[in-house]
Amino acid sequence: MPEQPSASELADQVLAHPSVARLHGGAFGEIASYFPGHRVTGVRMPEDGPVEIGVVLRLDRPLQETVAELRGALSEQLGETPVDIYVSDVETAEDPQETG
Repeated sequence: MPEQPSASELADQVLAHPSVARLHGGAFGEIASYFPGHRVTGVRMPEDGPVEIGVVLRLDRPLQETVAELRGALSEQLGETPVDIYVSDVETAEDPQETG
């Protein structure tokens, strides 16, 4: 059985998708993986149950298409492990850029 990817590897794969603006930890920061000295926000990998991914998406295409692409790509890495993707927010081209 192939080795499961790490939370950081999954985060990098999700962030590489052009419609993903950023990862999101959910309303209370519950979608995260914790490690000594750091955490990976937006990816939760419980020992049993689905991997959870929290994202903010760009509205450059239908959300369902983006979510299906993400789920398919992650499923290739995770095999039989189910993947739940939570869209926490969306951005449009008209959204003002946040400044400091």
